[in-house]
Amino acid sequence: MDEGEGDTMAVPVATGLTVADIERLPEDGVVRHLIDGELYEMTPPTIRHQQVVARLLVRLAAHAGGDGGVALPAPIGVKLSERDVPEPDVVYVAAAHRDRLGERYVEGPPDLVVEVSSPTTRRLDLVRKRRQYERFGVPEYWFVDLDADRIEVYVLLDGRYGPATIVGSDGIVEASTVGGLAVVVGDIVSD
Repeated sequence: MDEGEGDTMAVPVATGLTVADIERLPEDGVVRHLIDGELYEMTPPTIRHQQVVARLLVRLAAHAGGDGGVALPAPIGVKLSERDVPEPDVVYVAAAHRDRLGERYVEGPPDLVVEVSSPTTRRLDLVRKRRQYERFGVPEYWFVDLDADRIEVYVLLDGRYGPATIVGSDGIVEASTVGGLAVVVGDIVSD
């Protein structure tokens, strides 16, 4: 599937906002992303999306237990700047960066962010959020493509994400920024 094909593009509901503006919004369970001061509100995810998030979280949390890191599911804001606060589906913060765990946000780039595809956020995840993660130095970004049953892995090299390494359901993703973490893609994306 081409980037954005079959995608109903997420559009911002407000612009020119900061962290202070979103902190004044009600805590109503709506997933919100702040990208360059533009506020995106997302529809509730599908059951399959949440199952994949849960499988990833279990795998990452098990790894975290062995190395002192922390794995967190959405909704958790990642405060990259006053105008950039995405809420990835899953974040991993290595033990060496636990000081980035604030009261309400991960303060700065996590070691790994994961976005799981959905029809309304596919283009946002692959274009705007990927650029945002790259710009703010997130070392590794995984996009779990539920349409193709694969994981696209982006690794930061010299301040830029190189081409994605695409791993199908019969493969294993080995995190380059979280030592010893390996995930069998089929175990994550299976129905």
